[in-house]
Amino acid sequence: MQAGISTACLYPMLLENAFSELISLGFRHFEVFINTCSELEEKYLKSLRRTADESGSTVRSVHPFTSGYENFLLFSGYERRFRDGLEFYKRYFHACNVLGASILVLHGRKCARRDIEDEEFFERYLALYALGKQFGVTVAQENVNLFCSDDPAFIRSMRAACGDDCAFVLDVKQAVRGGTDPYKMCEAMGGKICHVHINDNSSTSDCMLPGKGSMDYRKFFNVLKQLGYDGSVMIEVYRKNFGEPSELLSAKKTVEKFCRFLETADN
Repeated sequence: MQAGISTACLYPMLLENAFSELISLGFRHFEVFINTCSELEEKYLKSLRRTADESGSTVRSVHPFTSGYENFLLFSGYERRFRDGLEFYKRYFHACNVLGASILVLHGRKCARRDIEDEEFFERYLALYALGKQFGVTVAQENVNLFCSDDPAFIRSMRAACGDDCAFVLDVKQAVRGGTDPYKMCEAMGGKICHVHINDNSSTSDCMLPGKGSMDYRKFFNVLKQLGYDGSVMIEVYRKNFGEPSELLSAKKTVEKFCRFLETADN
């Protein structure tokens, strides 16, 4: 497993500045959160890639700024908009290619607006997944509070319907926020987890820097190991969840400690 961080941790700092700041702190493995259309332009993406290459950094995943609109763009009852949405998402897949990322994070369909049935959602996800595959990118459904993916039963149904052609992003804070045990969400996703957003929590907060709350990380990492997970573990919190950016280094050390723990356990 490889520890990393999302550029979203420093939002609303401009993406290029957040990227450089995190690199200066010692991070070398990233999820890049695209915040607006101009950040999908070729020249801009290539400048980010140069920054990554010059520092020896890698970008594992890209998070679209349209995640909150996917219910409207991709999963509404208006089929033509879905087709146009696929064309727009090609820009994200191209961004992944330029940055060297292999995963695109998907939020999907909101619980409050189910304009299409589960079966049609799965069909559209499969179309998006197949399109991403043409670019060498895996479209991974994240568990997100207030979205259908908040429910482990929905995740299990998605696995059953999509078979090998699906993947998941496990986000600890989103599970906690939705009242779901993160370990149960892991179980629902099973061996199809391809990416992890890690954070901590306590009785008074559902999102904290790793190591600042009460989560049993030894148990969590063991669950991931039992599922055969060997991907990235990205720190993802909100800017309000910490003070100085230097505090992120302590979280990095916490995550790296447990990554090393599993490596040691394997030997």
